Amino acid sequence: MKARVKKQRRAISLHSYLVVFMLIFLAVVLLVTWLFQVVLLDAVYESVRRQDLQRAAERISTALGQENLEDVVFEVAMDELVGVLVYRIDGNRATEIASENAAVGNKPFFISPEGMSELYVRAEEEGGSYQAKITFGGKLVEHSFIESLFPNDPGKSDSLATPEMMNLLYVKISEDAQQNQYMLLLSTSLTPLSPTVNTLQTQFIWIFGILLALAILLTLPISRRISRPIVRMNEAAKQLARGNYDVDFTVEHGYLETQELAESLNFASQELSRSDHLQKELLANISHDLRTPLTMIRGYGEAMRDIPGENTPENIQILIDETDHLSELVNDLLDLSKIQSGVRCPVMEFFNLTVAVREVMGRYEAFTRAQGYHIRLETDGEVFVFADRNMILQVIYNLINNAINYTGEDLSVTVVQTVRDGRVRISVRDTGEGIPPDQLPLIWDRYYKVDRVHRMARMGTGLGLSIVKGILEVHGAKYGVDSTVGKGSVFWFELPVSEPPSPEPGRA
Repeated sequence: MKARVKKQRRAISLHSYLVVFMLIFLAVVLLVTWLFQVVLLDAVYESVRRQDLQRAAERISTALGQENLEDVVFEVAMDELVGVLVYRIDGNRATEIASENAAVGNKPFFISPEGMSELYVRAEEEGGSYQAKITFGGKLVEHSFIESLFPNDPGKSDSLATPEMMNLLYVKISEDAQQNQYMLLLSTSLTPLSPTVNTLQTQFIWIFGILLALAILLTLPISRRISRPIVRMNEAAKQLARGNYDVDFTVEHGYLETQELAESLNFASQELSRSDHLQKELLANISHDLRTPLTMIRGYGEAMRDIPGENTPENIQILIDETDHLSELVNDLLDLSKIQSGVRCPVMEFFNLTVAVREVMGRYEAFTRAQGYHIRLETDGEVFVFADRNMILQVIYNLINNAINYTGEDLSVTVVQTVRDGRVRISVRDTGEGIPPDQLPLIWDRYYKVDRVHRMARMGTGLGLSIVKGILEVHGAKYGVDSTVGKGSVFWFELPVSEPPSPEPGRA
């Protein structure tokens, strides 16, 4: 069965994406504009005039039964450009009490008694108000319950519009404070908008063409300006992937985000360069550390095999010691790898930190007697902490190893335990050459060596400070180093003091 290879879809460039996005945005804006200004113009205009009629009827209703009713009717008719008829209803009789027409010729419009009766019934059926479209010829457009609502009035025919002209009619039944009933009829003309729509359509075509041309002319340089820094940084990133750590991501005319991204990439490039350089140095150092014991093991083994009398306990002990050193180096590398990968997690418990420090120092008794070192402990009492005991023992052991390797000619190492503000600090002091200030932040790196000249450590494997850093960080502990060139260094760490656990009842 043939393997099916899925082709990777080529992504669109940022430049093309911006151009397409701007053109789509322009098309949407123009479409919405055309929809509301051309297609829906008649519907929007009619809806606004319907609301005008309702608002005018509400204003007149507040003046029913008052002496200023005619003034209010006149003001409403002039403000809203509507025709108004107000009838008072007494049983089956309707009496006109006010009228005004600002919609057609400023003259009252005429309505037949039959039409008024039908409108009253329809308004009651509709819950007190009724709306309809009509022509001045009397034909109802929206409903056909009456043929002639506004019959031609010979006395007013010269003031009326053509029969084809469309009007809106609004009928409202209302009451005054004395419970007297009234019927309000309001009418307004709907101006034909066909010429306006045709004009807007012509204008819209011109506007569309002009805006499209401007969008293309502006989008191309703008999108190119926006995408240029990204394209440049992408090319620089490809060089970085090929191992060119000297590449520069800085952009001259970028925007804020690209400048910040360039700074971050420049920093990452520098860190990768430093890491690559130090990693190569680590490999050289580890190769040297591995080669030395292996060379000695091979040399002594061949001598014991080929030379009579060389199979002595002293030579065998040298083989054992070199094997132990090689095993220690491999174990340190594994420990460091486990800590940094999160595989080795602390097992927390209460223990006596002071006793643990003394236990570690006890391992050096044979070494100090043979080599002449002086390792002493200064403490003002015993302190309990809550941590992983084995890990903390390893921290103390590695700090003492580091001090032994770099202490001065007096071969003196001092371990100090102090308690302050609920925290205990363990400090390991040597009297060596010290560390320059610019190198202090780098000494915890597993690829770093202060003197940059590799030499065999007197104690340990040279990876101790990296292991110390990893262990203390998983504990959330504070740590650091204070150093003065020519006087020595003090490596320290702090842990919260914990009360020793109370013995369980019934146990001694």
